Amino acid sequence: MYLSKRTYVRKWDYTPAEKQYDVVITRGGQPCTSIDLNKITYIEEQAAYWRKANQIHGWFVDNVQDGKDNCSQYYVTKENLTELLDLCYQVKEEPIDAPCFLPVSNGCFFGSEEYDEYYFRQIDNTIQALESILQDWDEEADYYYQSSW
Repeated sequence: MYLSKRTYVRKWDYTPAEKQYDVVITRGGQPCTSIDLNKITYIEEQAAYWRKANQIHGWFVDNVQDGKDNCSQYYVTKENLTELLDLCYQVKEEPIDAPCFLPVSNGCFFGSEEYDEYYFRQIDNTIQALESILQDWDEEADYYYQSSW
């Protein structure tokens, strides 16, 4: 389960200098000549990663993917991530109500369906990741969620 940050870096003749990125790729400390830097369009970073956090995946399916659980890539807004973070905070404040806020999801390769230590560890990891992403939010980047089973 991945949240990716994709930044458009393509240089066009008409792109103002303040909007251009300088991209340097090296291999073994030497410039990599097998990649044409003029053809690079995006830089994609892994913004967050989850493993078997079925409550988080279920939330993305229901709130970002229109109920489709098909391992495709889906655009995620700042508002989406803020909403998910708020739900994680609510789970931390009222753990007994976790099934109301972020219920577990069942399915192949989904991990435990218990509200146990692993569930709450995933909530903590999600809070940490989303706080960092939202604190350093990049308005010029796009964010995407994708699962892979």
